Amino acid sequence: MKILNTNVPKGKKTIINLNIAKLHTGTSLSVPIIIQRGKKDGPCILFSAGIHGDEINGVEIVRQIISNKFNIPECGTVICIPVINVFGFLNQEREFPDGRDLNRMFPGSKRGSLASRFAYYLIKEIVPHIDYCIDFHTGGDMRFNYSQIRVDASCVETLELAQIFGVKFIKDAETRDKSFRKTLADMGKKVLLFEGGKTLNLDRLVTVNGINGALRVMSYLGIRDFSNELKERSASRTELQTLIKSSKWIRAKHSGMFRSHIRIGTFVKKDEIIGSITDPYGNFESNIKSGFNGYIICANHAALVNQGDALFHISKDIIEADEKISHRLH
Repeated sequence: MKILNTNVPKGKKTIINLNIAKLHTGTSLSVPIIIQRGKKDGPCILFSAGIHGDEINGVEIVRQIISNKFNIPECGTVICIPVINVFGFLNQEREFPDGRDLNRMFPGSKRGSLASRFAYYLIKEIVPHIDYCIDFHTGGDMRFNYSQIRVDASCVETLELAQIFGVKFIKDAETRDKSFRKTLADMGKKVLLFEGGKTLNLDRLVTVNGINGALRVMSYLGIRDFSNELKERSASRTELQTLIKSSKWIRAKHSGMFRSHIRIGTFVKKDEIIGSITDPYGNFESNIKSGFNGYIICANHAALVNQGDALFHISKDIIEADEKISHRLH
């Protein structure tokens, strides 16, 4: 295996720095890529995080995979990129320094904007070597996502991998143009997009869910047997999984101080009161009701909201199964 003109031998750890751009001072800003190869042949999986620089919970998941040495395979290769958008991570911002969303710039261009050039080299130099990818994200703008995997449910193998990952919710989500996930899928790679938590925040349960899911997938692919580690982490799956075929946001009808009355992940019924908005002077209080039955998969954690702001993301068309969901679809 040769990545960025560096030979990566079997049974060894190799760290390669992807140097694409410089700061205004002329200082190079490199993105470390940590590669661990097993002594035996096998699949190659990429764990990536921090495409959006303020989504640090994904960074913590990949960091713990490395620090606990879970990224050392028996077969195949594990590539970890804990922080793809180092620029945004340093500034605690979502975007690249050129103001662009890196996750809307793929597959990139060698002569394009700064973000586009970075996307180009990531796709050209790293992605051709991988077979699978788990890309870790969080909710944006103070919106907290319940741990979930987003996939194209029409792909049987990807859907089965999402079930192996083991979180309660699997969301059938269309790939967005110029996103990392769509570009990888177009190249024939199998991609799971993990969503959990919110920006600029570390959540212990979200981190545990992300790590345990990664270990299950690696075990399933034969990269390394994590049976003992999963037992020690009490990571046996007990919840029934739910495939969400469609969902809808409940938005604020008023501006004011927002309070949630319901726990995220909870099943709510139509017309159930799930939150309220008040003005700061005690003149009014407006209840927020669910417009339909479904699970709350994301909730806004902002204390102050504006009219039209997204407050609760609720599932609509769902399949709940104690058997392989893929068998119900195909």
